[in-house]
Amino acid sequence: MAELPGVPGFLAGMRANKKTMAAGVAAAGLLGVGLYAAVPALAATPSPSTHPSADGKGHHFKDGHKRHGRFAGVRGVHGEATVKAKDNTFKLVDWQRGQVTGKTGTTLTVKSADGAVWTWTVDAKTRVRKDRAKSAFGNVANGDQVAVFGTRAGDTRTAVAIREPQKKAN
Repeated sequence: MAELPGVPGFLAGMRANKKTMAAGVAAAGLLGVGLYAAVPALAATPSPSTHPSADGKGHHFKDGHKRHGRFAGVRGVHGEATVKAKDNTFKLVDWQRGQVTGKTGTTLTVKSADGAVWTWTVDAKTRVRKDRAKSAFGNVANGDQVAVFGTRAGDTRTAVAIREPQKKAN
């Protein structure tokens, strides 16, 4: 048999015959049946809901917990993002969940579960919520569990909001 230009000799000898075609169709069919069975099974796997619960307060997740607020679905302990502001500039926004380990009149130090320690500057514009109600920075104490949201410029994090979740009854 003559060799085809650019095709190695062992491939040139292969012919597309009925058996080869049948094997290809059978393989494609098995793949299709496998996907047909697997995709619905994966789709049926429970996942966190991003829709408000029936009572309109928070989101229900497969772990049975309900989370409230803008960051209801965020499960991390701290993070940062670059966002575009209304004036078309970009700014860094940070957030952190953890335990208050230090506090002065103008700063709050929080330690996350992974060991990250960030110090936040607090000013008159910082909003504080404790037990789902408006509160004051003076009511935040060492040892409290908090979520802090704010901006970062250089090494300075400025708290825009501090939220202390409602304590669960035992």
